[in-house]
Amino acid sequence: MITVGSPKSNATLERLGNDLRGARLRRGITVADLAVRAGTSPSTVARLEKGDSGVGIGTLADILVVLGLVHRLADLVDIRNDDLGLALAGERQPRRGRSFATMLRRQKAKGEMPKDDADVVDPDGASF
Repeated sequence: MITVGSPKSNATLERLGNDLRGARLRRGITVADLAVRAGTSPSTVARLEKGDSGVGIGTLADILVVLGLVHRLADLVDIRNDDLGLALAGERQPRRGRSFATMLRRQKAKGEMPKDDADVVDPDGASF
């Protein structure tokens, strides 16, 4: 295995390689056969199974197609399951109701409230 990335990513790539090897062996496919069917070389398949970070993601996708596991590739970074990202996005959402109420309070404090017969909106949300 070529170690270029962080220890954490290298360990994950090794596990991925072992899992790919296990999936290939369960299906009874040789490295050479998998390579031909995926359109790559046997040495590339062997490198991927060893956790080499230099193998392209396109090659991984081609191998997953052959193994019948390509649908799992799309689940790697499924934003619907990204708890941290969803929490951070929720914190940055505009608070429209509060900003409207704040605007009305500021207008009232400055004496800029409309003097015509238009509806008067209470900052707490009730209209009259």
